[in-house]
Amino acid sequence: MLYLLELGFIGLCIAVLPLGWVLLRRDANKYRKLAWVTTFLTLDLIMFGGFTRLTDSGLGCPDWPGCYGTSSPFAAHADIHAAQLLLPSGPVTFVKAWIEMVHRYFAMAVGVLIIALMVTAWVKRRELKQSPWLATWLFVLVCVQGAFGAWTVTMKLQPVIVSTHLMLALTLLASLVWLASRQMPLASVAADPDALRWRWAALFGLVLLVFQIALGGWVSTNYAVLACTDFPTCQGQWVPPMDFHNGFRLWRALGKTAGGEVIPMDALVAIHWVHRTFAVVVVAYLAWLASRLRRFAALRKPSVLVLILVFAQFATGLSNIVFQWPLLNAIAHNGGAAILLLLLVMLNFRIRAAKTALMAARLSDQADDLPARQKPLPAAQPAAAPLAGAPTGSA
Repeated sequence: MLYLLELGFIGLCIAVLPLGWVLLRRDANKYRKLAWVTTFLTLDLIMFGGFTRLTDSGLGCPDWPGCYGTSSPFAAHADIHAAQLLLPSGPVTFVKAWIEMVHRYFAMAVGVLIIALMVTAWVKRRELKQSPWLATWLFVLVCVQGAFGAWTVTMKLQPVIVSTHLMLALTLLASLVWLASRQMPLASVAADPDALRWRWAALFGLVLLVFQIALGGWVSTNYAVLACTDFPTCQGQWVPPMDFHNGFRLWRALGKTAGGEVIPMDALVAIHWVHRTFAVVVVAYLAWLASRLRRFAALRKPSVLVLILVFAQFATGLSNIVFQWPLLNAIAHNGGAAILLLLLVMLNFRIRAAKTALMAARLSDQADDLPARQKPLPAAQPAAAPLAGAPTGSA
């Protein structure tokens, strides 16, 4: 249809701006520049996606990928107006429609940038001296992410679909950070070899953070932020009555149990309480890990940022409860989680790069030592002349 071409053109026009900026830069490694620009814009897109969800704009246009079968809310003016008259406090308004469509436009632009990364990775694979399959994985991932974006709308914000959409976005961000870090000179990112003994601790910290983000996404998609409005207790108790069965039942409609009834408050309390309690574990572990890793020169800056963000996340999470979920604070909490993920991926990459640098140094030393170990062969000695009167062996 024509409107699909129009949508593609809008996404391409937005992507031209960062692509042009990369091409005009004097940086010789434009692929590296493109990777980091795409990473930055993906982080921005995730934060704007949080804004879209928190403003209840996810159904601002109740179809996908356009808005009432058009490429913009301008063209869908009559349909949006009719929906707003029918339900003034409903999910469809002009503001919400624009928020949702701007999110989709930028998502398409990021998709174009990832296609550019993949094509460049294949065309210049010999020059880059690295496998193009990570860039190809990014393309597959962004396609799957787009499919879940569609299902988020068509399945009316079903919590498991929205949460999966969020986790896929963060997987995309983590993969982009890894790809971009791989383009940096090894000497500038590799940690001291002594940091290798922390590689499993850093990986475990990343796993803890991902699990906590998934719990936070489940809180947000079920609108359970205000299920506990006091701190440090919840509903006036350390362990309030909770319904884990309905709270963590994945396949169900928004605000409903699997049987179609209104989800009980105890289920929302369970969702909130688990996220809050596990946050204490994650904050303590990441603070301890970052304090240990910051003594390595290549890990110092990201470790210090992790320390700052961990406590900032705790503060914004607490203020969401105390101040009744203010919008800017909630967006900061979502964005802080994404940046924490980015930093933990960078730390894990730099520790792994230490192993690569160590192996490269050993190979270099072996190559340098090889000529010294090879002794010159003894020169051939001329045959001695036979003594006079000695038999010559001839008949």
